[in-house]
Amino acid sequence: MSEQSLMWGAFGLLMVVMLAIDLGMNRKAHEVSFRQALTWSIVWVSLAMVFNVGIYFFLGQTKALEFFTGYIIEKSLSVDNLFVFIMIFGYFKIRGEHQARILKWGIIGALVLRALFIFTGIELLTTFHWMFYLFGALLLFTAWKMAFGGEDDEVHPDNNLLVKLARRLFPFTKRVRGDWFFKRRNGLLVASPLFLTLVMVESSDVLFAIDSIPAIFAVTLDPFIVFTSNIFAIMGLRALYFLLASVMGMFVYLKLGISFILAFVGGKMIATAVGVHIPIHISLAVIFASLTLAVIASLTIGKKHDQQAVPVENT
Repeated sequence: MSEQSLMWGAFGLLMVVMLAIDLGMNRKAHEVSFRQALTWSIVWVSLAMVFNVGIYFFLGQTKALEFFTGYIIEKSLSVDNLFVFIMIFGYFKIRGEHQARILKWGIIGALVLRALFIFTGIELLTTFHWMFYLFGALLLFTAWKMAFGGEDDEVHPDNNLLVKLARRLFPFTKRVRGDWFFKRRNGLLVASPLFLTLVMVESSDVLFAIDSIPAIFAVTLDPFIVFTSNIFAIMGLRALYFLLASVMGMFVYLKLGISFILAFVGGKMIATAVGVHIPIHISLAVIFASLTLAVIASLTIGKKHDQQAVPVENT
């Protein structure tokens, strides 16, 4: 058995065990506390780093750097998806205990979608060289749209094709009654607004995957590295949501930092297509610098702007 086959086996076993624990501990809808979210965030980050150590010893330093870079890219880009989750839950008026249930099934659905996107994308890139230019251009366009396209503080379920399809297939209750997605009433299968919210979350993840997965292709086309780094990052997404949901408004410049990362990896992908190789350690340094500057600017410049915007009452 090869070293990579061994690592595939370890990864599969770890995911099965962690999913069993997660599903077993979260059978009933409950509100996730800050302490619980922090604990699970630490657990998932720690597991990813331990797995990365295993990659270092079994597959070498280059693969370990590729995994770490891919993990950081996916983790940073997933923060932008949290803004969308907040808007979706706000639109449908979904409470904290139901948010956890929706995100649990949303992430499980995302695992299947990511596998499909990743292996299809790698096959396209290895078969058609010109796809590097297409994916790179897509990342550059997404970066521009994120940085200069303006803020959209609303979600529009009526414009979502999957939501329209769900409404045609099932009758929906007007209010959330319990933690069920479907229930049979008078012989008729009816759906809860929780299911409609899940459809919105899954469709937003499809759009998110179109941006984030090509970004990792700029780092490596090794299916093992791309898939495992991506899955480790999104498995901790639910805990990260409950950890950061209440303070997301503080990071006003984070979108600019993320858009710069997308622009960089898009340019890197096009550069690779023309034969210019950017070393992995330089890519990692650029990503870290972008995130660090965005966070520092948010907590300093952004905070000063917020304070100046607060009106002073005359006494």
